[in-house]
Amino acid sequence: MTPHSSLPMQRRALAALALCAACAALTPLAWAQAPYPSARPVTLVVPTAAGGTTDLSARMLAQALAPVLGQSVVVDNKGGGNGNIAAAAVKRAEPDGYTLLMQYSGYHVISPLLARQKQWDQGDFQPVAGVMSAPQIIVVRDSLPVKTLAELIAYARANPGKLNYASSGNGSLQHVTGAMLEQQGGVKLMHVPYKGTGPALQDLLGGQVDLTFGTAPPFMPHIQSGRLRVLAVTGKERLPSLPDVPTTAEAGYPKVDATSWFALFAPAATPRAVVDKLAADVRAVVQSPAFQQKAQEQGAAADYLGPQQLGARVKGDLANWAQVVKAANIQAE
Repeated sequence: MTPHSSLPMQRRALAALALCAACAALTPLAWAQAPYPSARPVTLVVPTAAGGTTDLSARMLAQALAPVLGQSVVVDNKGGGNGNIAAAAVKRAEPDGYTLLMQYSGYHVISPLLARQKQWDQGDFQPVAGVMSAPQIIVVRDSLPVKTLAELIAYARANPGKLNYASSGNGSLQHVTGAMLEQQGGVKLMHVPYKGTGPALQDLLGGQVDLTFGTAPPFMPHIQSGRLRVLAVTGKERLPSLPDVPTTAEAGYPKVDATSWFALFAPAATPRAVVDKLAADVRAVVQSPAFQQKAQEQGAAADYLGPQQLGARVKGDLANWAQVVKAANIQAE
């Protein structure tokens, strides 16, 4: 081949390289102009380790939401710090709708009340949508000689300070629910904080602690096997998965009402159009019969709330739980 005959090939190669460079330069612009959420996968940051109800809610939502959005939805567990690590990470994220916080009410409402140095507060986030809710249940070890909430209160009164209850950490919703039961029942219980529901559950099964509070999903297999006994549901209605278990109101303690909720939040500066699209797509998922059935099987309820409704729920819970925290003198660790 002569030098002259190779010139067209060289020119074609140079033209191809120039075209690739132009495409690479245009890629960020094309992504920026692409309709949400076509740029990249959406990430749901979860403030707990895998296995709890918050994680379950996120994974259920991610699986069902991906085909509705037309984009992959991934779950990123950032447990620790009473939810502060995950919340602070999402607060710092780009407000573009691609990094969202799948939040647990106990962390969203109570953690900022206890923090000595606040890393975030509710104003750092826009409410997007409520996804699931689940009341706390009151669960005791099978060897504890009580079968009803009334019997538990009577036993605690007869043995002041001897009953202990596990929580997933100081200032957790389980801790505050225990304080609420103490206040309403006129009893004294010993609080034993753990680093998560998993270790607390293991010690309850082992008989090291007497009782605990929590959403139903992690406890259901052990309730069904008879290793744990559930005394009451701390919500306004009985759970379909535990139809024979009375509510605390039915048991004579209507003010012991502690329902957890699990909801989606975005960084505060996220565009309104993105929030509205997310809210509409989450609504379609959460109100579907398949999602509702799966939530019920887990001892929870599919519970859609729009942005304004979710914001109102946060404000109401802040007022209610602040009173309990103050009355019980609950302090940060």
